[in-house]
Amino acid sequence: MKKLKLYLDTSVISHLDQQDAFEKMQDTLKLWEEIKIGLYDIYLSYVDFEELMECSAEKRKTLADFNATIDYTLIEYSDEINLLAGEFIKYDILKQSSFDDAQHLACAMISECNAVVSWNFKHMVNIKTIKGVRVVAALTGYRDVPIYTPSMLLGGNEDDS
Repeated sequence: MKKLKLYLDTSVISHLDQQDAFEKMQDTLKLWEEIKIGLYDIYLSYVDFEELMECSAEKRKTLADFNATIDYTLIEYSDEINLLAGEFIKYDILKQSSFDDAQHLACAMISECNAVVSWNFKHMVNIKTIKGVRVVAALTGYRDVPIYTPSMLLGGNEDDS
């Protein structure tokens, strides 16, 4: 069976050490364990690392240590990403102030990921954005990419017996 290609937005990485959101942190850590053993092909982008720079030095170090434990493909900046991200703004799926989130979506679409994984309910994991991704995909010729939380991915790997 072919591994899923997952794009992780910054909220997932940040929740590896998010003491004020214990349940989300626990699910993120469980997903990270699955990532570490190679169940998924992981994609991170320059946007992730730019946003992580906004964390405190201590948290940045902790998250860098986590990142060092997995294999991932780094998506570098490109004009194609910027142009596709602009489509999310153009069609009012996201506001200009959420351009970073639009870039996350564009990175995942251009890299042909099977899913975006996010804890960002305000801008990403919501019906408007999920439907908007379908619209942009149809209009631009890129493949649609669904958006899931780490918890949603874990649900498919548990034994219910």
